[in-house]
Order: sequence, then structure tokens, then C-alpha cells
Amino acid sequence: MKRDDAVAISLPMQPISRDVLREKYLKPGEQEAEDLFARVARALASVEPEAERARWQARFLENLRAGAIGAGRIMSAAGTDLEATLINCFVQPVGDCIQGQDAAGYPGIYEALREAAETMRRGGGVGYDFSRIRPRGAQVRATASLASGPCSYIDVFDRSCSTVESAGARRGAQMGVMRIDHPDVLDFITAKRTPGRWNNFNVSVAVSDRFMHALAAGEDWPLVHSATPGAELIAEGAVQAPDGRWIYRRVPARELWDTVMRSAYDFAEPGILFTDTIHHDNNLRDREVIEATNPCGEQPLPAYGCCDLGPVILPRFVAHPFGVGGPPQFDFARFEEAVAVQVRALDNVLDLTYWPLPQQRAQAMAKRRIGVGFTGLGNALAMLCLRYDQPEGRAMAVRIARALRDAAYAASVALAREKGAFPEFDAPQYLAPGTFASRLEPALQAQIRTHGIRNSHLVSIAPTGTVSLAFADNASNGIEPPFSWTYRRKKREADGSTSEYEVEDHAWRLYRSLGGDTAALPAYFVSALSMPAAGHLAMMEAVQPFVDTAISKTVNVPADCPYEDFKELYAQAWRAKLKGLATYRPNAILGSVLALAPVPEEGEPSAGGAVADPMRAMIESRPTGALSALAEKIEYWTQQGRQTLYLVVSFLPLADGRERAVEFFMPVGQSGESQQWITASMRLLSLAARGGFLDRALADMRKVAWDRGPVRLGTHAKADGTPVPMWHDSEVGAIAYAIQNLIAQRNGLARPSDGPSAPAAAVPAPLMGAKCPECGAHAMIRKDGCDYCTQCGHLGSCG
Repeated sequence: MKRDDAVAISLPMQPISRDVLREKYLKPGEQEAEDLFARVARALASVEPEAERARWQARFLENLRAGAIGAGRIMSAAGTDLEATLINCFVQPVGDCIQGQDAAGYPGIYEALREAAETMRRGGGVGYDFSRIRPRGAQVRATASLASGPCSYIDVFDRSCSTVESAGARRGAQMGVMRIDHPDVLDFITAKRTPGRWNNFNVSVAVSDRFMHALAAGEDWPLVHSATPGAELIAEGAVQAPDGRWIYRRVPARELWDTVMRSAYDFAEPGILFTDTIHHDNNLRDREVIEATNPCGEQPLPAYGCCDLGPVILPRFVAHPFGVGGPPQFDFARFEEAVAVQVRALDNVLDLTYWPLPQQRAQAMAKRRIGVGFTGLGNALAMLCLRYDQPEGRAMAVRIARALRDAAYAASVALAREKGAFPEFDAPQYLAPGTFASRLEPALQAQIRTHGIRNSHLVSIAPTGTVSLAFADNASNGIEPPFSWTYRRKKREADGSTSEYEVEDHAWRLYRSLGGDTAALPAYFVSALSMPAAGHLAMMEAVQPFVDTAISKTVNVPADCPYEDFKELYAQAWRAKLKGLATYRPNAILGSVLALAPVPEEGEPSAGGAVADPMRAMIESRPTGALSALAEKIEYWTQQGRQTLYLVVSFLPLADGRERAVEFFMPVGQSGESQQWITASMRLLSLAARGGFLDRALADMRKVAWDRGPVRLGTHAKADGTPVPMWHDSEVGAIAYAIQNLIAQRNGLARPSDGPSAPAAAVPAPLMGAKCPECGAHAMIRKDGCDYCTQCGHLGSCG
């Protein structure tokens, strides 16, 4: 170990950092980060008075070099001619009507969908509270019908997100929220247990203090809504409460909570939002209602609110890392100076950005919310020789968070003296007992009373995945500890070949460069998976009091964590006044964790540190280069006789030896009226395959019925092993069945037919009757008092 100052250390750029920088952030003509920094600094300074622009451009450039960077949208789009927003995330309201506005002025469902699509098209992610939508089975007086419920409309929002390519080749993420007292909350909680459903959503349940008290007392919990239930629900016991709302039914609070906890334990969702804590801590609680968060949860926001984010890279401010050349120290003076300049930069973003919707701009101009945060906390603590999950590490994290808060609020007061306070500023309400601002140092509160403050909220700890890779040498993400010290990454190149290289954690890499022995790391090198869940939660408890919005963090839980201990984490989070909690426990359903697997390809989702099933992870576009393919001749029988089709399926090889179908194609030259709809179906199946929900799409196709009689394809094995013809309700269903068989054969799996396929032969169509539950033929007749299938001999009910 030779160096004596972290600033003097220059590590060569890792291939992953160079790749992410080039693919995500550099624009034509830019060769390195310095070119990008110049572009961003120039853009941020452009909203300053002309006489001051050169000075602030130099200050912003210096700050970017020092490690105060913008979030991904800022670094990608600032200073370009793209009509893309520089804001990462928004919250959009959704009302209880189809079009126009509901009685409370919220946009109707399809108006909200249009607004969200425009926001995502411009590069922003969106969070929604779907609780206003009336429950399934409620009356819809305008059409004399019954409502289908919010979960059915979330399906629509999910599919819309899949088809909207946002600016800069980035798909918008979404967060769906539902209150714990909504009558459809059980459907909401369990929806993502269905593979492929809501792939473009994180979901969270909004939990009130009243529910937590009912849970502790073992009480029943009312599921309520203002919409009038249908006659059937009233007959089942729905009653109107004194406040005018309808109690659809009551459920034991403990049973409802157990459903939430079981889903979180096995499926890592839903997350939990503690909405009363969010409300009481809000600096603007007198004038806004917060019902949802942005997709990653670090920003509770009102309707049309936005998060304008910029992290500061903490390892850049550690002197004498690992004790080389002297005791390790965190340079608080330099850090606070960087935070102060970052406040001005993010405030300028609000005036610089393109706003997808006028309502978003109005909300931002009225309150001027920003979110200065940090990244690399886990690495910084290791460089200071402090362990993340020990009291000494948390104490340092508190010092850093407090310095961030105080520097940001002081800078915003100074900016208010220069440019004016945010328009909705009201000192007595802003500093009222209980708000976040009321806990600031008395001297800082006095300055706010005298001069106002430029930004209503200033601190946010967000995830920083790609910006940490591109600009921080793969420093640990946000507030998280590292997931692993090294791992292998495979990347498919433009020519179809695959390259593989090592990815290294920044602190681990720095320790090695200083002469440290990476084969015998000190105890302060602790990863996310080698510490107890309590260590993760304790860090959130320590830092949250200094964050005026929230923290995006996943509490990693070991696979063998007892269920009761797992539930206690959420109770502890509520008692600690955290604003929410998300957990991840590796298991057979979700798969292993990031540290034990290669990094996903760019564009594949990774939530909470988990690696999705590679058969279901989203692939943004068709892989380049040649793919292995299989051609299949499909013969089936309809009322018109034998039909023949040729289909080609392309497969992507996976690291575990399996092959994933990613493209379906029908060769040209096939005649017949079926060609157009089959071609269209193949294209849609290709999108479903790359979207990760092929299984569901094929299952849905098998349910399609038509009016031209049954279709024979394949065989069904009776209980005694005898094969009998298998019948389908349509050509669409038959072809979907054939594709399921083809994919199963490719991967050596059991066939959906449960038996060998018999050769196609000229067989008579079945006698027309009810559909047989065994073989699918419409051949169920009444024989000797029993339901009997003339095709397979299945014997149904008798009497």
C-alpha cells in the first residue's frame, strides 16, 4: 500500500464502465466522460443570467468532475436537442371514471393512461395510486353495468408501458399502489404471482397506522369504497357506513396481513408504504396529499409531482482510504461544498427540462422539489475501515446524511435570497411541529423564516445502477452495501458473438491497487448477502431521519429466514417511522441473487438485487446476429379437412443450458385465408416472447374459440394410457398447442399433450355437443343418464 490520498489515485476504467458510458450516455462526437460533463455543465448554466453563465458553467463542470453527478436522464439528455425530460420519475393521478374527470377532478382512466404514455415516451417513469377506481362488482350507473375493478385496468397500463418506447431507448418503469382498505386489495396483492403479469410494474400496498393498530389488536378490517356495490354484493352483506362510504366486507386484519407477508416472502412483492408516516413528515402536509411514490419508492409525490435527482459519489471524498498514509478520513468540508453546488444545478434542471405535461410543470414550479442524494455508501464505509452493519458504520452514515441535509437546506435558503422562495412557501406551515423542516437546527429554521427557501424538499436517496457503473467505477449502489466483489458479465456483441469479462467492485479494486490482499479481506469488507437482515434495516433507521423524502433500499433476507422473523421486520420498520419497506428473499420461485449470477444484459430487469428467471426476463429488442432455429410442419384437421402450416422458431441459448424461444415466423409463400392472421399472431408472439410472458400468451391463445367447429391436433392419454384424439376450439388454439409442444421438446420437457402425438388422419368430426373437459372435443352427450364423450369416452356427471 503506497498512496496517501484518495484523490491522487487513478484507476484504469473498467470495460463495463466504458460500455455503459458509451451505450447509455455519450452522444455523437463525445468520446469520454469529460465531453459529457462539458455538455451537461453548459446546459445547466444556460438558465443563469447571461453575465453569470460562464462562471456557473465552470463551477458545474468542476462539481461534475468532483463526483456530484445528475441522475440518468440528466446525464443522457441535458444539452441535446432531444425533446426528452431530464426528470426521472413522476406520479400521475388516476380517477374513478373512464374519460374526462371524476367528481373529485381526477383524470379518468384512459385520460390518465394517455398522460402516462406521453410521460414515458419522453423518458419518465410513473407511479400511480389506483385506489380511487371502483371495485370489481360495483355499480356503473352510466352503463347499467358492473365494474371490472382496478386490477383489470392495471393490466391495460402494463401493456401500454410494454409498447411505449421512451426517449433515448429507455422504457418507463411504473409503480402501482393500492390502499390496504380497498375491496380489491387481495386481488392486487396476489396479482404478480401469475408469471408474466404486470412485468412493467413494481407494486406496493399503502398501509395506514389504523390498520397496524387493528392488526395488533386482532380486529376485523373493513374494505371500503365510495362506489355503490352491485345488488349481488349488497345481498352478500355490503352495507353503507355513517360516513357515506360502503363497507364491502370485513376481513380479519391478521389474515389480510398474512396474505401480504406471504407474497413478500415468496415473491418479493408487494412493497409496503406507511402513508401516515409519509404524511406527518411532509414539509407540505398542509397543502398536498401523497398517495403514491415513483417506481423505486424514494420519492413520495403528490399528483403530477416529479423527482429531480442528483447523487454525490461518496468514495471521492475519502482521504487515506483503508488507512494508507494516515488515518482514513471523510472530507466533510469538500462534500458540503459539492452538495451546495448540486442544489443549484438541480434547481436549474427544473427550468431547463422539457415537461411532458403542463400539469407536471405547474406542480414543479410551485414547489421546486429536488433530490440531492448519494451513492457508494457501502464502498465509502469500507474505505474508512468501518463495517456497514455495525454501530460505527451507521454512526458515520448518520454524520454524512446530516451533513448532506444541512448543506442542502442552507444552500436552498441562499438560493431563495437570490432567486426567491418557491411560490407556495408558507413559513408557519412549513416549520410546523412534526414536519421534517421542524427538526432542522434552530439557526437554520430562523434563516428559513427570514428568507424563505427555494425548494420544498431537497434530499432523496435513490438507486444509482447505471450512473454508478458509468461514472463511479462500479461503486456500491446508492445506500446499499456491495452485492459482490467480482462477477463475470456476458455481453452479446453486434456481430452475434459473446464477450465475457470480469466486473469488480470499486472499493475491492482500490484495495487491491494499494497492495491489499484480496484473498484475505478485512472484516469491514461486508457484502449485502453476508450480513443479517437486521443490518440492512438498521441502516435505513439511522439515515431516514435526515432524508425529507425517502430511501430506495432492498432489505436482503436469507433464504432460511423464519417466516415469523420476516414479518417482524415490517413491524419494526413501522415502529421506526420508516416510510416504506421492500425485501428480497432468494427462493425457488424467485431464483438466486445477483452476487451468484452474471450481470443481466442491458435492458433486462433487475429488482431488489434479484435476477429474474432468464426464461421470463424482458429483452428490449431482437438479439442481433444469427440465432439457432427450428422449422416445424404442423398438420391439423378442421371441418374443411387437413390443414398444413410451416413455422420457424428461433431460440436464444441461456447460460444454464436451456434455450429460450424469442422469435416466431411463418415462411412466405403459404396460401390461404389464414395467412394474415397467423403472420400477425407470430409477430405478437415474438413480442410476448421477448417481453417475458410467452407462456401466458400461448395459454390465452389456447382459449380462443371460433364458429367453424373443433380442430383436431395431437392426442390425449386416457387414464389407462390409451391415446385418443385431442380437439381444440379454434385454429389459433391448435397452433398455440403445437408451439407449446415444440418448445417443450426443444428443452426436453413434458409435452402439454401428456402423450405421444398420433399422425394426422382423416377422421370424422365429433358429434356436436357440450365441450368435453377431458379431450376438448365438443362431443359430450347424455347417455344412460350420464354425460358421455363420444370421442374419448370420458364419463361426466350422472343423475
